[in-house]
Amino acid sequence: VAHIPGALLFDLDGIADRTINLPHMLPSEEAFGAAVSALGIENKDGVVVYDGKGLFSAARVWWMFRVFGHDRVWVLDGGLPKWRASGYDVESSASSDAILKASAATEAIEKVYQGQSVGPIKFQTKFQPDLVWTLDQVKKNIDERTYQHIDARSKARFDGLTPEPRKGIKSGHLLDSSQALLSADELKKRFDQDGISLDQPVVTSCGTGVTACILALGLRRLGKTDVAVYDGSWTEWGAHADTPVATSAT
Repeated sequence: VAHIPGALLFDLDGIADRTINLPHMLPSEEAFGAAVSALGIENKDGVVVYDGKGLFSAARVWWMFRVFGHDRVWVLDGGLPKWRASGYDVESSASSDAILKASAATEAIEKVYQGQSVGPIKFQTKFQPDLVWTLDQVKKNIDERTYQHIDARSKARFDGLTPEPRKGIKSGHLLDSSQALLSADELKKRFDQDGISLDQPVVTSCGTGVTACILALGLRRLGKTDVAVYDGSWTEWGAHADTPVATSAT
């Protein structure tokens, strides 16, 4: 797969929590710090993230860095497709340095979850709990309605009309729905149309916690920096027999 020259590989499924049976969940502080350090990233560094679809998993990586206290992180607008369309160079094979660092990151996070020592740690984390939500927080918010809850899944999945792509997951939605990522003016228009107030707190979710980060990124474009993401999202919520759901028929 082609990539921008000099880019590092951030394995979203590899740099993840190894203690829970959910895809690419947020790793521990120690695990994230060890993996990022193995990639050669330090706190003084600025980080630009991109992906091959234009805007998808890059938003999740952007959010992960922010959760662990690194604000010097940006998403490349349009990602690799726009880069290539603009005539810039790409590489078709990874450099030995990138391969070694990606392998070292995987090894580092495995060691952390196995209780083994790793080092040296050059990236110090500072966990920002307000940016990540748990299932219990979502449950509480259904009763209290303190936060506006925006669901980034497709309307058919949101309404419970289309089966979830993962077996054993109930169909339906949590609370609210919207779309992203467009220009600031168009984003503002979409949020206004869906009754989302930028003056009120927001939590986002989706299927596995990836697209929800695009919503958080879109809201960041509008100046809202305190958006929380429900990490487990519908994959966690829909797998529990005791979690309430709503469909278009309820």
